[in-house]
Amino acid sequence: MELEALTNQLKQELIPLKQRFETNEKPEDRRDKQFFLFVKEETTPFFEMVKEWEEKALQFVKNKEVTVHPQQVASTSDNLQIILMNSYYIDTPKTRYMEMYQSIVFVLDQLLADIKRLRDGQG
Repeated sequence: MELEALTNQLKQELIPLKQRFETNEKPEDRRDKQFFLFVKEETTPFFEMVKEWEEKALQFVKNKEVTVHPQQVASTSDNLQIILMNSYYIDTPKTRYMEMYQSIVFVLDQLLADIKRLRDGQG
């Protein structure tokens, strides 16, 4: 998948994660094997998408004149993975979750703007 499509898909995937965080309760037993297997099955495709996005985004920002820096890509990848797990385990304060969420969306939007600017020949 191309970077622009991956970035847009990640933005869309964040919406149900945020809803899950806001509406679900903490699991009764964080060590419950059934819950662990459920989370693993649910999150594996997202983790794979984040990995692919990070590789493509790093390549993009290293080779272009863009506003997003490689460290921002790496941090966003880390935050995506953290927010994913926090959406299931609900083990971070809401304020921290929302700060990470907003940071992720900001970087994804910046990256999309850079892609559009370069595609439209304004770079």
